[in-house]
Amino acid sequence: MKGEEMFDYRSKYLPGLSRKITPIDLPEDKIQEIREACQEMFRTFGFQVYARLDGFIQASDGSLFLNDPNTTSGMLPASFFFHQAAEIGLNPSQFLTYLIRTSLAARRRAGMQPVRLGGILARLDAAVASRQRQEQQRTKVAVIMGGYSSERHISVESGRNIYEKLSSSVKYEPIPVFLTGSAQEHKLYVLPINVMLKDNADDIREKIEYAEAGHELHPVLAKIRREAEAITGTYAGQPTAQPRRISFEGLAEMVDEVFIALHGRPGEDGALQKELEQFGLPYNGSGVESSSITINKFETNRRLREAGLRVAEHRMANRLEWQADAETFYRSLETQFHYPFIAKPADDGCSSAVKKIKNRQELEAFSQLIFRDQEDLLPEAARTLHLGFKEEFPQKDAFLVETLISRDGAQHFLEVTGGLLTHWRPDGSLNIEVFEASEALATGEVLSLEEKFLAGEGQNITPARYAPDPTERQRISEEVKKELRRVAEVLNIQGYARIDAFVRVRETGAVEVLIIEVNSLPGMTPATCIFHQTALNGYTPYDFIDRILEFGKERQRKLQVETKSK
Repeated sequence: MKGEEMFDYRSKYLPGLSRKITPIDLPEDKIQEIREACQEMFRTFGFQVYARLDGFIQASDGSLFLNDPNTTSGMLPASFFFHQAAEIGLNPSQFLTYLIRTSLAARRRAGMQPVRLGGILARLDAAVASRQRQEQQRTKVAVIMGGYSSERHISVESGRNIYEKLSSSVKYEPIPVFLTGSAQEHKLYVLPINVMLKDNADDIREKIEYAEAGHELHPVLAKIRREAEAITGTYAGQPTAQPRRISFEGLAEMVDEVFIALHGRPGEDGALQKELEQFGLPYNGSGVESSSITINKFETNRRLREAGLRVAEHRMANRLEWQADAETFYRSLETQFHYPFIAKPADDGCSSAVKKIKNRQELEAFSQLIFRDQEDLLPEAARTLHLGFKEEFPQKDAFLVETLISRDGAQHFLEVTGGLLTHWRPDGSLNIEVFEASEALATGEVLSLEEKFLAGEGQNITPARYAPDPTERQRISEEVKKELRRVAEVLNIQGYARIDAFVRVRETGAVEVLIIEVNSLPGMTPATCIFHQTALNGYTPYDFIDRILEFGKERQRKLQVETKSK
């Protein structure tokens, strides 16, 4: 269900726009009636292996209508199928393995190449059994997701994607860990798969609180899990548990390394990295010092400008200034920055509450929202800024104001986002591999979180279209990559990163790269363009993640050697 009457395409397939309540909030006998009706439809139509059956319950008399059988259901990360399979303890990789095995058996029973399919089934069964035996030998990786910022839902999508890629490998055993709490106290919870696949970070936190309150498992779910024990025993190997609170010390005893899937704070600011370093846990991305710089957009801009790189004119706008004299505050900004200009949080991830401010009314609305005391949005200010459905707006004590970067007479002007990956050279120095940047196309005034990270919401063209002529395009691309590499060197970026920038190409052929921001822990959702970029360099998504983890382990080994030699 969601906040609109029609359960449309976007609500079905875009994470966070709807909530899936499992089991349905109905009496047990009614749920059993629905299950039996679905089984009857499945048999009546002669379906095999699996199906998704949609329907309605009439509010007036409880009548059941099944209206839309699907024998090939959608398999996006937010789909019902993965959500429901998780309730019996199957992660997406295990569920897909089960579907493949069952489909092969169905084809064989129907007489399709019985000898060949029999051999395939035998090999698959042996591989599944071998996988269960090898579970203890795999490298254990805590995938930390969630958080408490306005970008917590993107962090969950990133974490789930990392989990799914690692769970399909023979090298890693991912363990989903949810972070909640506050800047003063980070709370960690080991998640069972069914809780990890809830709709968004708030749903996950709600399930954690529900479990901590001592609520028992829903009787219908308990019954279904008993009925599915043969499946879960073969493919999952262990029963579904409840969320479990764990300390950082306990985390260090449980896992070999950590993948921080948090976007923005906490995670990108170095605070979590500092706690992990206390227990010798390798982690992905940049170190504490570099992370604490890149999360601060004002400090990032200052350092890049000092190094000779192009950035927008910028200044901080503080709550105390605004509270003392709002009119003077507004006039001061209007004197330094002509409308339109950009206003955004200075210490979050990349796209939350980034707005193009076109007039005094919008400046007042932005200031009122970001400096508000209550959690709820101010309705009038939210309308003025045209905040979208479920769009969040953080509360801050300061925000960053920047000049709006424009074409400025350039022959070609575009927004790009570039990814990079670092490697250790044999001599121990750092090599920075910069990928072909993607051209980012926004439907609105600025790129939204959804356009950057969610499938079907944005358009990224990789590689960026710098020029029609291939030779000229590549020349410009090399200039852009050279500047992005300089950014990484100035800020001591390690592991991987995403750098957003505008590119101007003058009639003379001169290339100007204006840096917008740097993300030392970029979002890693399935749709994010960094995976498009790595593919051009021959990396599968799993290869890319594996390189990131290996870099973190090697960095930790180097630190240990340096510590012992002192």
